Amino acid sequence: MRTERVSGNGQADRREPKVVVGAAIIADGRVLACARSAPPEVAGRWEFPGGKVEPGESETAALIRECAEELAVRVEIGDRVGRDVRMAHGRSVLKVYAARLLHGDQPKALEHSELRWLTAAELDSVTWLPADAPIVTALRPLLATP
Repeated sequence: MRTERVSGNGQADRREPKVVVGAAIIADGRVLACARSAPPEVAGRWEFPGGKVEPGESETAALIRECAEELAVRVEIGDRVGRDVRMAHGRSVLKVYAARLLHGDQPKALEHSELRWLTAAELDSVTWLPADAPIVTALRPLLATP
């Protein structure tokens, strides 16, 4: 997927979209959901933790870093969950991976207003950000009873 921008000289400037990664952290048949604290227009909406992949960083390395920064946890990254989700008018793409906590780590809400562990039946009990919502459907089969 590419986006195209016309520069000041009228030439099309093709750019690969920025990659944003998310972690569907699964434990005991539940997934971790995180409530945004900012910016104000999305505060209180729910997402999977994660963030932008930095230049020269792999998607999995970015997720490991983001989970440490946002939740103070160590994770092992597994398979992709769902499809690529276009964001920011095609300028970004969200890729979500299954993950599991390592070494008994317990997530802390360092950058979020609230954390919740949701079962498959509880996935619709929160208001997901638009980019994260399509992942919820793909996630349901992974949340079988432990």
